[in-house]
Amino acid sequence: MIDRSPAAVEQLAVKTSAELPEHVHTVELAVADVYGVLRGKRVPASAWPAVLESGLHMASIIYSWTPRCEVRDVDEWLPPERGWPDMHVRPMVDTLRRVPWRPGSAMVLCDVTEEDGSELTVSPRRALHAVLEQAAAMGFVVNIGFEIEFCLLDAVTKLPRYEDVQCYGIARGAEYEPVLAPMRNQLAEFGIPIEASNTEYGPGQLEVNVRHGEAMATADNAVLFGNAVKEIAAQHGYLASFMAKIRSDEPGSGLHLHHSLWGDKSNAFADHGALSDVGRSYLGGLQRHMAEFSLLGSPTPNAFKRRQPYSFCPLSASWLGSRQPYDRTDVGLEKSAALSPTQKHRNALLSACDQTRWTGRRDHAMFVLTIQTGLRIAELAALTHQDITLSTGANVHTIGKGRKERRTPLTPPTRKVSSPVENWTTCSG
Repeated sequence: MIDRSPAAVEQLAVKTSAELPEHVHTVELAVADVYGVLRGKRVPASAWPAVLESGLHMASIIYSWTPRCEVRDVDEWLPPERGWPDMHVRPMVDTLRRVPWRPGSAMVLCDVTEEDGSELTVSPRRALHAVLEQAAAMGFVVNIGFEIEFCLLDAVTKLPRYEDVQCYGIARGAEYEPVLAPMRNQLAEFGIPIEASNTEYGPGQLEVNVRHGEAMATADNAVLFGNAVKEIAAQHGYLASFMAKIRSDEPGSGLHLHHSLWGDKSNAFADHGALSDVGRSYLGGLQRHMAEFSLLGSPTPNAFKRRQPYSFCPLSASWLGSRQPYDRTDVGLEKSAALSPTQKHRNALLSACDQTRWTGRRDHAMFVLTIQTGLRIAELAALTHQDITLSTGANVHTIGKGRKERRTPLTPPTRKVSSPVENWTTCSG
């Protein structure tokens, strides 16, 4: 269904023109760092034509430092003795949009290169572009959707305003509508296709579902979403936190990524109502390397505090079928019940979807790692005719009929792994 609302029409007009929307006085040029934090500069509307023609410059250290801008003593790509050179930043006009919660402002995402115009190899967005080109060469378009959890805390006390748990509670959700209603509506005006929101299983915890779309657009929306939620929450007296585990005695927050591959306008994961060989190989690759994914998916000690039994957080590299009576609280992968090759609604598009539950990371790097893993394993299976598919034995944890099987724990291995993304190694701690 085509969105023909005035806000959608305006956003489409902006994306097909380099002209700024009416009444915009400030343009924010944004680049996502390796943690998904937006960095950038603001320019007056009068400077927009010059920036559009020539771009501008920013320090490339944004791809080296920590989320708190701590400079690393050791960095293979950007060692301190090299200094911190500038990179060239050029706005991508198709991402230009009005910022609804700050009248007079517009935001545009930017591409980055070295100062001489050569590729900046550490840019996660550039890496994702390369992976999606690989998918296209294989005949696939990658679609991703996401569900993201966060907590709304009192901006002064840093505590939830309500201590009880009312997951999916309509009455409790109404208490948050003074902030959630503007958040949903302004995010939609901002170009992020919001599907739904609900209260979650922790005090002050919310979840927002974002409709599936082409993987690069969804990755861009993911980093824009986090920044926008924090700003809108602050305007209403809340602190929005995506921290994996705020309180040791309450469930933590994570992210579900829904993957599907499309070719010839049909779902490549669907095979006459069942999961196709491509789908099984793709998900099998994710399952095989799920522990290694924790290097990026759970990058902090706090993230691993979330991994507790029966806390709605995955503890094993297991997968869950659509009608299997398995315990949902600790599986790492799930697939949708709908396996239609052509239907356009979300469950069909996400057939054989994986719900990879990361702990707060919402950046391009996670998209790179998961998509490339699925694609490479699927390609390897096709080339070698190997059955690289989802495990149905030791890695599947079931509790039906009183039976329990061994689980592969989702902890970072200390060994060096044969990762599908070259030059990545895992670490402990």
